[in-house]
Amino acid sequence: MTTHCTNPNMTEELNPQRTEINEYGEFGLIDYLTQNITLKDPTSKLGVGDDAAIMEYGDRQTLATTDLLLEGIHFDLSYCPLKHLGYKSAIVNFSDICAMNGRPTQLLVSIGISKRFSVEDIAELYDGMLAACEAYGVDLVGGDTSASLTGLTLSLTCIGEVEKGKAVTRSGAQKNDLICVTGDLGAAYMGLQLLEREKRIFKGEKDFSPAFEGHEYLLQRQLRPEARKDIIEQFAKKGIVPTSMMDISDGLSSEILHICKSSDCGCRIYEEKIPIDYETASLCEEMNMNLSTAALNGGEDYELLFTVPLALHERMEEWRGVKVIGYICDKSDGARLVTRDGSEIDIIAQGWNHMEKEKTDGQVAQ
Repeated sequence: MTTHCTNPNMTEELNPQRTEINEYGEFGLIDYLTQNITLKDPTSKLGVGDDAAIMEYGDRQTLATTDLLLEGIHFDLSYCPLKHLGYKSAIVNFSDICAMNGRPTQLLVSIGISKRFSVEDIAELYDGMLAACEAYGVDLVGGDTSASLTGLTLSLTCIGEVEKGKAVTRSGAQKNDLICVTGDLGAAYMGLQLLEREKRIFKGEKDFSPAFEGHEYLLQRQLRPEARKDIIEQFAKKGIVPTSMMDISDGLSSEILHICKSSDCGCRIYEEKIPIDYETASLCEEMNMNLSTAALNGGEDYELLFTVPLALHERMEEWRGVKVIGYICDKSDGARLVTRDGSEIDIIAQGWNHMEKEKTDGQVAQ
């Protein structure tokens, strides 16, 4: 008979070498836990370390990704409607498939439900997921449900496909490649700041009316984002396969450093070229926040960050909705931001990390 010790104090007595998880952080913990994993099945082509895993069956490659969302950590139901949460939870998985240059095809949903939720509440959550599936041509094909003692828990797994030889990972960036992003950055983060501000002001006032007028775009980017499936379709039409790609979930600074690490390279990002919407800039000024910091570190934009060969420069410049923001260089040159005054500073990943000891800036979900 095998017994398991579940008391952390007893574990500490048995094993004096105890490392707090926050010392590693989310990505450091993942690296530590997966460092000795080796792929053995011939169909497994890419495992841990990218936006999605790759399995190969014949002339097609299958993609798989999963996300765990916890109430109070990744979402706050005081301002996030259940239908919006359902939609967003599906979209973040679709976005990971798009980040591999693939097409999402199936979704599996597992949920943990506490007693405070009714059947109607969960139906509303599923309505949001099904709306996302309908919009992106994805089938919801299964999952699991369980009771929960800690609120609402969501675990979603998305399956997708990509033509053999056209999957794009984080590790293919080459020297002199152009660094490009889609859409604009920082809007989702400022939408979150707005929601958090109004939540603090509310404090249970009966006739409270939140000041959201003029910021509808920011709220939409935070509460109901979209995956850039349209960009993946345009890649196919234009005959373009990026050399590397990620979706921007944790912030531009974090994602470009992931690409640099995986591709063993450096980069230069130009601050003045980072695309930012007017509403984002306006709210940053109103809240006395640094605009570039919001765009670099905010996260949850779910835009695509990708690299392409320098030879495609003219085509990228002509592509409406895509912005060239820098280039790939030697690893020895470092990963640096070229500021508006021409000076260079090291890029540091400052996006939100839910495994740190304390949350800052009122962030609840990134």
